[in-house]
Amino acid sequence: MHCFTVPNIEELPEQSKPTLEKIERTLGVVPNLFKLLGSSPNVLGGFTQLQAALGQTLTAKTREAIALAVAQTNGCQYCLSAHTYISEHMMHVAQEEILLNRKGRSLDPKVDAIVAFAASVVEKRGHVERSEIEVLRAKGVSDREVIEIVAVVAENVFTNLINEVAKTEIDFPQVEVNL
Repeated sequence: MHCFTVPNIEELPEQSKPTLEKIERTLGVVPNLFKLLGSSPNVLGGFTQLQAALGQTLTAKTREAIALAVAQTNGCQYCLSAHTYISEHMMHVAQEEILLNRKGRSLDPKVDAIVAFAASVVEKRGHVERSEIEVLRAKGVSDREVIEIVAVVAENVFTNLINEVAKTEIDFPQVEVNL
């Protein structure tokens, strides 16, 4: 059962509307997550600024792979549904790769190390082993990229938490958490 009613855009604070209009122009729709965030212009603004900054790190497919691994680790059905849709329909990622990403794996050796690390960061709440960093370095991941991976993990943990607290109504084709 949903804990929060997703507001209509007309019901949201005026300060949130320009950001939501920009999201609609980009995606063709305003996902329910953004409508919920729009109830707080400061949170919406901060989140979209973080998204924009992190959109300049790693590759889009790698960020989506991390999002899938984090959502699966946290059991967030909303985010699994959203990122599966984005991966499949916008990034043209194969279903096999999406399923691997959810398990913290990838067919690409570098992305495999990255998503395994991302899942570990979530599972261990950041208390990763030095050896996990060394695996990343062996795959050519720089220290800057490790910081960026952790930031993308944090971005996704935030949305997982919002959606789990709110029990956000899923507005994407639903994906089950159980593999």
